[in-house]
Amino acid sequence: MTQAEIKLCSLLLQEHFGEIVEKIGVHLIRTGSQPLRVIAHDTGTSLDQVKKALCVLIQHNLVIYQVHKRGVVEYEAQCSRVLRMLRYPRYIYTAKTLYSDTGELIVEELLLNGKMTMSAVVKKVADRLTETMEDGKTMDYAEVSNTFVRLADTHFVQRCPWVPATENSDPGPLPPAPILVISEKDMYLVPKLSLIGKGKRRRSSDEDAAGEPKAKRPKHNTDNKEPIPDDGIYWQANLDRFHQHFRDQAIVSAVANRMDQIFRSLPVGYNISKQVLDQYLTLLADDPLEFVGKSGDSGGGMYVINLHKALGSLATATLESVVQERFGSRCARIFRLVLQKKHLEQKQVEDFAMIPAKEAKDMLYKMLSGNFISLQEIPKTPDHAPSRTFYLYTVNILSAARMLLHRCYKSIANLIERRQFETKENKRLLEKSQRVEAIIASMQATGAEDAQLQEIEEMITVPERQQLETLKRNVNKLDASEIQVDETIFLLESYIESTMKRQ
Repeated sequence: MTQAEIKLCSLLLQEHFGEIVEKIGVHLIRTGSQPLRVIAHDTGTSLDQVKKALCVLIQHNLVIYQVHKRGVVEYEAQCSRVLRMLRYPRYIYTAKTLYSDTGELIVEELLLNGKMTMSAVVKKVADRLTETMEDGKTMDYAEVSNTFVRLADTHFVQRCPWVPATENSDPGPLPPAPILVISEKDMYLVPKLSLIGKGKRRRSSDEDAAGEPKAKRPKHNTDNKEPIPDDGIYWQANLDRFHQHFRDQAIVSAVANRMDQIFRSLPVGYNISKQVLDQYLTLLADDPLEFVGKSGDSGGGMYVINLHKALGSLATATLESVVQERFGSRCARIFRLVLQKKHLEQKQVEDFAMIPAKEAKDMLYKMLSGNFISLQEIPKTPDHAPSRTFYLYTVNILSAARMLLHRCYKSIANLIERRQFETKENKRLLEKSQRVEAIIASMQATGAEDAQLQEIEEMITVPERQQLETLKRNVNKLDASEIQVDETIFLLESYIESTMKRQ
């Protein structure tokens, strides 16, 4: 765990959950697994606060626990899961793209709450969608439930592990911590719920749509007495499934960019004849990138996606882009040349790249000091004498990818700190703007005249409005930059994980 990752985890935990949770989470990231009382002692935090912080972290899958033989429960932070909070906007947007607004809100609720029952998610999402509809229109629970089922069928949401029911009526002493289990066949099994009803609107005043005060309304609500139909069955967002979707889309996009004209000429609906399909597959299989491979010729052959090579090509393209942006096009030419030839001496680099010796040496040194390329010594004699040693430049893609990933973590931490600084510097103005907006909303609800609303709006001066616009623009740029850097992080992490599995 690098210092850049720990710092980024600290910023994310503080931004999402506050200082106490951040303190406990970072302590576990730094120290590894620890029991409850040790955490409280080392952090100088009360047991009650530590328990509440751990509950929050466990609820969001950021901490796991394990019972040891002596009955001691130790808690361990999941740093990689903390870093996934960067990707929450992307998960939510993907759900919106695939399953419209309903899918977006379902995934958003699960991410914000960590774990929820299906019935609670459906009711909350139906209420939120009803709020955005015109007066008189509501969202049916059944419609939201159908979208939830589709998300489960495609594995974008999954069940959480639960405590198995014991058959004995007298199970004996309870374990110090529950042991949660789940079988693979049950992970996406949706309970049969008959959710009947519609979303409800929140009222800004004490009177409902009929104008009747709340105090005079008869109490017909008996929901609290009815058992929850899916009590104990909790769901969470399946982040691995989202990552699989991101990976597939990145590969498709790379192939589309590589063979743009081919993809533009594809018929609508992909009703492709066998002859045309064979031509496309042959082009993909013969492409130097080797995204698609062919094995055997019987029955037309078997075509497969080479995920590792595809991820390697995407990671390499990312490194090339960074080299070009940081050092210029001539350095990028040398970088691609070393990638292609595997090992080159300095004189060979000068000749192949057609760059003067002094410039080539300077460019190689810049990339070497930035860890984008490495230098390998091959001595001809045991004494390693420089005059009898070959010095070969090479690109270790795995090492360069790790270096770039580390820099991406530092970049996102800097972006978050900058956003927090901008917000803190304009805190007074933001609070004033929120107060004015709240007053205007309240006056609109009571039917205030336009002149009165105009007078309230003028409480914020023209320079202040310009300052707010500048702040909004800067924060939007910082947010967009975070998302773009996280896309690079995802590609690099996917490549590193794929490489490590093959070793």
